[in-house]
Amino acid sequence: MLRFEDIVFGPVHSRRLGASLGVNLLPPGGKLCNFDCIYCECGWNKDGLGGGRMPGAADVRAAMQRKFPELVREGVKVDSITFSGNGEPTLNPDFAKIVDTTVEMRDRYLPDAAITVLSNATMLHRPDVLAALKKVDNPVLKIDAPTDAGAETVNRPCPGYHVDETVRALEAFEGDFILQTMFLRGGGCDPADSLWLDGWMSIVERLHPREVMVYTIDRETPEKGLQKLSVEEMSELVRPLADKGFNIQIRG
Repeated sequence: MLRFEDIVFGPVHSRRLGASLGVNLLPPGGKLCNFDCIYCECGWNKDGLGGGRMPGAADVRAAMQRKFPELVREGVKVDSITFSGNGEPTLNPDFAKIVDTTVEMRDRYLPDAAITVLSNATMLHRPDVLAALKKVDNPVLKIDAPTDAGAETVNRPCPGYHVDETVRALEAFEGDFILQTMFLRGGGCDPADSLWLDGWMSIVERLHPREVMVYTIDRETPEKGLQKLSVEEMSELVRPLADKGFNIQIRG
């Protein structure tokens, strides 16, 4: 399974973000997440224990001060500075400070790069996290299932997670965010199921995000027997939203 040893790594090619310079705010070589998604490229949470400590704001600043000037000297193109890494980045207690540092360092060295955060949206109840996510160019926030039962199947969240509460929290963005949803089949999931699909489309219509990012599995998954969907099938499933004018980006 994929693990990130460095705080700042890449850039790597992302099918969604282009030349993506990764930022890992979780333990190096381990995994820390309050979801345990059946498709996670970092594997199961239990297999990522003992990976060390999370970097603090000073650690991230130092890593960026080393990496960013090097990229400039080498003329390396960076489309996105992307918070992803070994789990959920907003669990880092210094997340808000780190976003401020990243904005400062981006403006100084990589002014053409967007700042992107890939998050499961579970920490929006923290005012500092919400405010920080509103500062980045691309807050990419996840809802994979329209019900708690569906989320339990695909995301296996920590106790206390409720889809309705997450949807209410996302309303604070007033549509200025990117909604990300994984489409896969297997493990008890099928996005073609009418109840699942109708429920998910209702959430999209309620939140009206500026972009909906629909994607499918691309790497080895911890749950075996999962199937990726074709671009054609995903396009057909989301056609009712596209016909209503929603900006849908599909990645196979």
